[in-house]
Amino acid sequence: MRGILFAFIGGACITLQGVANARISQDMGTWQAATVTQLTGFIMALIILLFVRDGSRQGFGQVKPLYLIGGALGAPIIFSEVTAIQNIGVTLTISALLIAQLFLTFLIDSYGWFGVVKKRMSLPQFIGIGMMIAGVVIIKL
Repeated sequence: MRGILFAFIGGACITLQGVANARISQDMGTWQAATVTQLTGFIMALIILLFVRDGSRQGFGQVKPLYLIGGALGAPIIFSEVTAIQNIGVTLTISALLIAQLFLTFLIDSYGWFGVVKKRMSLPQFIGIGMMIAGVVIIKL
């Protein structure tokens, strides 16, 4: 239950961030908005880290270097989301983002990428993704 709660909070924050970034980018530009967002996100994460202290510094040495650059994905994420919101609106953008996320996680689970335990996908998963795609098509119409 706790995982679902945090997933809902995360999803809501992603949507709010996308809308805020789209508005900011109208005043200062998309890459500037991405920079401001990444900077404020870093500052917030650092403040939380100083209070929570839930990990160890030694853990950084155990992480594969490829995974340490994961935060750099934030720049194209923000740019893509802002550009999409400006072109097709919030609802369609978030719908398409969710489908893209589901499709990629489907591949990650199926092939066991990034050390994830392989999971066999069956008909219900295919039907679920198909229904989401159909929903986006209906929203677009």
